[in-house]
Amino acid sequence: MNIIDSVILGIIQGLTEFLPVSSSGHLEIGKAILGDHSIPQESLMFTVVLHFATALSTMVIFRKDIFSILKGVFSFQWNEDTKLASKIVLSMIPAVIIGFNYESQLAELFGGSLQLVGFMLLITAFLLFLADKAKDTDKNVTFKNAFIIGIAQAIAMLPGISRSGATISASVLLGTDKTKAARFSFLMVVPLIFGKIAKDILTGDLTYNSESFMSLSAGFIAAFVSGLFACTWMISLVKKSKLSYFAIYCVVVGMIAIVYSSLNS
Repeated sequence: MNIIDSVILGIIQGLTEFLPVSSSGHLEIGKAILGDHSIPQESLMFTVVLHFATALSTMVIFRKDIFSILKGVFSFQWNEDTKLASKIVLSMIPAVIIGFNYESQLAELFGGSLQLVGFMLLITAFLLFLADKAKDTDKNVTFKNAFIIGIAQAIAMLPGISRSGATISASVLLGTDKTKAARFSFLMVVPLIFGKIAKDILTGDLTYNSESFMSLSAGFIAAFVSGLFACTWMISLVKKSKLSYFAIYCVVVGMIAIVYSSLNS
């Protein structure tokens, strides 16, 4: 993979990790268009690096929240920050269970199946349309809702289902304030990404080739910078109930992916 392709895929990851249009689906589409022929191990390494970049951009945007949560946890008191941390841990359980038990099956879905990506994008569009019509509230995420949102996050492991779209939609449809829903959605994925990276490193699934250093670095920087922009923009858009625009986009891209896959099958 050359540097230009890495930058393009990095920007795609950075934008679509936060915008509700499915980063995994767009990466698959991007790789198909760019003709990515990386071996599985190299492709996994690149994907992990991009996710690491967007996790860091999330931490930069929500640094005050993260510091407050850590401070609350280490105070060893049952306060609002400790409750939020507990809800985040609770939301991780479904994805962890699915990831550990069905990792190989999920990996097989990320093989350029654009037709699957297209249909999943249509499902994402439907969720966004529903969420956009939800009434505004001032409610926080409850423990029960945190687990349900976690189930939505686990389902979003399918290529084409937007993680942010699924979790924010689930949260809003459960009656959570839209801004708080976006905040929880972005915070809940950070420990999950770092946990996945740690697992891949410990199991030896990641292979590093010194020749790919420049490509990995270029992709990382592109994903990090575009992630900072997209995260800030997304919070504003959710608050203003602009999700329907992304729903229309998902429908268009989903249909293009389905048609393109059908014509090239």
